[in-house]
Amino acid sequence: MAEVVVYSSAWCPYCIRAKQLLSSKGVVFREIIVDGQPDVRAEMTRKAGRTSVPQIWIGATHVGGCDDLYALQRAGKLDVLLQS
Repeated sequence: MAEVVVYSSAWCPYCIRAKQLLSSKGVVFREIIVDGQPDVRAEMTRKAGRTSVPQIWIGATHVGGCDDLYALQRAGKLDVLLQS
C-alpha cells in the first residue's frame, strides 16, 4: 500500500472527514499537524501550492483536500491509488 501523508489541523472539520474516510478503509497514514507551526504550514504550502488543510498525498501523488479525496472515492479511483 502507498504511503499516505495528511497535513491537517486539529479542529478542521474537513481534516476530520478526510481522516475518517481513510481510517474506514483501514489506511494507516502519517498525520502532520500544522497548528502553531508556521514552518510546517509553509512547507505544506510550498509542496501543495495551497494554504488550506487538509492536504493529502498518496505516494508521490498530491491528491489535494477533503473534497478531492471524496471525489476519488466516488469515481472508484481511490482504492486503485492506495494500492499503487
